[in-house]
Amino acid sequence: MHDAPRTNDPAATVGQLLAAAARRLPGDEARAEAERLLAHALGVGPTWLYTHRDDVPPAEKVAGFERLLDRRLAGEPIAYLIGHRGFWRFDLAVTPATLIPRPETERLVELALERLPEGRPLRVADLGTGTGAIALAMAFERPLAQVVATDASAAALAIAQGNAMALGLSRVEFREGDWFGPLAGERFDLIASNPPYIARDDAHLTQGDLRFEPASALASGEDGLDDIRRIAADAPAHLHDGAWLLVEHGWDQGAAVREIFANAGLEEIETVQDWERRDRVTLGRT
Repeated sequence: MHDAPRTNDPAATVGQLLAAAARRLPGDEARAEAERLLAHALGVGPTWLYTHRDDVPPAEKVAGFERLLDRRLAGEPIAYLIGHRGFWRFDLAVTPATLIPRPETERLVELALERLPEGRPLRVADLGTGTGAIALAMAFERPLAQVVATDASAAALAIAQGNAMALGLSRVEFREGDWFGPLAGERFDLIASNPPYIARDDAHLTQGDLRFEPASALASGEDGLDDIRRIAADAPAHLHDGAWLLVEHGWDQGAAVREIFANAGLEEIETVQDWERRDRVTLGRT
């Protein structure tokens, strides 16, 4: 059995706590996770841990660190434990009401920005915004764009609005509703979405971090494509002529999503891989 952090030892230093915690946590990221959890428990930045390795933290702070370790060992995602996650150029607040932003979604943002000219007014929509990650990245990079973000979850929208306020991105408009529900009669120059795309009986939903994330943001029907079908079918009515729809999806869904886009009447359809060379984003235009 691995040694536990010396929480009962009044002389336990920062360095000793980190070493013991790293032995307890599994995986290649054990040390990094221990550092993030201890920094959060102590209310300090990561650099502080290195410059104060020989400091003895207060007992109540160490007890809080131990509670975080227990929750992480039970499988809770680091992002939920510390309450934030890095995405694009930001550090976004996250809660169990939102999907945790992932690096592969940055590929969708990159592709969207390639299709959003700089220096001109644009209208952009982000469907199922969650933490607001996609909408906020586009608003930050295209200051003249009017960005509208929708989500069916009021709790998620509250987190997204808080992130927008923290970043000073007041031009993003948040609306509650399912997909295009809050956008009746409106058209956009680009629509982006990272919708649920896991099959509802996929075993991964009961494993790892996914166990703790909102199921409604992960799973979509028998093959995982129900929401993408809805988005693609309704998108042409909300896009200007020549405007783009971009949707993130699973690594093995590219062909199926291209067919869905074609059936919706979109053109110039393409599936683009993420930086790990897996199919990740399909796009098409009216």
